[in-house]
Amino acid sequence: MSGANLKINDAQEQDYDIVKITHIGFVDEYGLEGLLLLKSDDGKEFHMHAFSGEVARHISEFYSGKQSVPTIYKMLEEICEVNEIVLVKVKIYESGQALRANLYFTGKTELVLRNYRASDAIALAVFYKIPILVRKNLLQETMKV
Repeated sequence: MSGANLKINDAQEQDYDIVKITHIGFVDEYGLEGLLLLKSDDGKEFHMHAFSGEVARHISEFYSGKQSVPTIYKMLEEICEVNEIVLVKVKIYESGQALRANLYFTGKTELVLRNYRASDAIALAVFYKIPILVRKNLLQETMKV
């Protein structure tokens, strides 16, 4: 599934910004729906919700340095090790009404996995401590209360 004209080390596309997680939480009191606040260096934000509370808990654990095992993320890590590749960045974008992500691997071979769930991609990015890129059109000025 790798892109023929896309290289891992190409310059960052102008329509993406690197973001940092500034808040991890839940939309509801039961922890069923996750919430993330992502912020770019220029202060623009993206509020992500409508994803599993379980994934939000994994992101929170990875963010605090805990590695919950076994998870699908741990399984991917083992597959990468066996194949001598590493995840180096994830890109978040809108596809219709859903948030999707491309995952960029490099090592023995280069691989781009396209159109995966954004929440899982962010969990992997936190797990691996790699850049999260968000399409600029999703970022908005910080809301002041």
